[in-house]
Amino acid sequence: MEKKNNASWLQSLEGYGDRRVLMVLLLGFASGLPYLLTVTTLSAWLATVGVRRAAIGVFAIAGTPYAVKFLWAPLMDRLPPPLPLGRRRGWGITVQFLLMAAILGVGMSDPKRHLIVMGVLVLFVAFFSASQDIVIDAWRVEILPLELQGEGAGATQTGYRIAMLVSGAGALIIADHKSWFVAYATMAALLLVGVAVFLFGPEPLPGQTKDGVHVPFGRWLSTAVVAPFTDFARRPLWPVILLFIIGYKVGEGMGVPMANPFYISLGFGLTQIAEMSKLVGFVASIIGALIGGVVTMRYGILRSLLICGVLQAIGNLFFVLQAIEGHRMAYFALAVSAEQVTSLMAGSAMVAYLSSLCSPEFTATQYALLSSFMVVGRTLVASSSGKLSEAMGWVPFWLLTTVVTLPALVLLVWIGRQPAKQAEQPSPVPESTPQRV
Repeated sequence: MEKKNNASWLQSLEGYGDRRVLMVLLLGFASGLPYLLTVTTLSAWLATVGVRRAAIGVFAIAGTPYAVKFLWAPLMDRLPPPLPLGRRRGWGITVQFLLMAAILGVGMSDPKRHLIVMGVLVLFVAFFSASQDIVIDAWRVEILPLELQGEGAGATQTGYRIAMLVSGAGALIIADHKSWFVAYATMAALLLVGVAVFLFGPEPLPGQTKDGVHVPFGRWLSTAVVAPFTDFARRPLWPVILLFIIGYKVGEGMGVPMANPFYISLGFGLTQIAEMSKLVGFVASIIGALIGGVVTMRYGILRSLLICGVLQAIGNLFFVLQAIEGHRMAYFALAVSAEQVTSLMAGSAMVAYLSSLCSPEFTATQYALLSSFMVVGRTLVASSSGKLSEAMGWVPFWLLTTVVTLPALVLLVWIGRQPAKQAEQPSPVPESTPQRV
């Protein structure tokens, strides 16, 4: 990706006004809306009706589809959709209507009487949500030219964070004043935003395969399932690339589950935590996502990954400062703001990087595979973060979250220093060949 040496920061922001980037923003909103409905919002509902914490914890299994979505991504990449509206548009609208129905089903459930049925419906929500992500990610990569991939990554992260505020705090407010059914029904209705984008937005041109052509199963299996993985494995650096993707967000994966316990241990109340996370954290995350997109377009993908990765690690040092200073609101606001800004900057750079790794004929499958590796990296370490924080104490723990991403950054530097021919990676736009960092 070429650098925009002569472009001012203001000119770099102009890309966010592009019609296609604005549509990506709306699809990012649709992508982020269902997530908290199966996590914190659902947990709040179950807790208010007296469901035991052990049972609430079991619902975390609903997140599994997000980690294994690459398993059915080949089907959505190759099979003709039920609605004959084009490969991306047809699958997008089909999945979104199924997702809305599943969310309505959860909203109509009675957790006191039919908790297992509710659990199955929640799993359906997660499945259709992960399927929606497959289509949205592929649509974004295919519809945006090289010069807008950074802004597209920033818009995706921004829309996702707005949706999390709506489906988190917004849904709780609606449930408090109306009912849980009204809250979930409202969230389902808001998904029509994504339907409208797919319905009225452009349909990306198909890759090298044609939709709707009947081929023998063996040939289809080879083209749709095996080919995306073998295509990616042709890169000389592909094992290193996967290790980097797994490790880049490990520090975040360790820190996020322990953030609220950390705040509570310092004496902050639940209301203070909610206000700081939902208000200050939300604004900071939007700023971080937008800055990350601009940095990516100005400095190139690999260089921006390094810059944002270093800043992401430094951001966790503010938790060290918070641990030393204790119960002080100013340091609380500083820690939350720093973590959100740097984390979303790194997230935008990573989205652009994953997009650049996808071959145009396998966009959905390869992006689903790569993003799943990133989720696996965060998930593997999250389960051990509680024991580590107890054994080490808060200051050493937050220092660990700072340095644990250094191996990934070293791999990134090594990737960037390889000869251009060796480090070359197929991408939606040929000019996006990685450069030295």
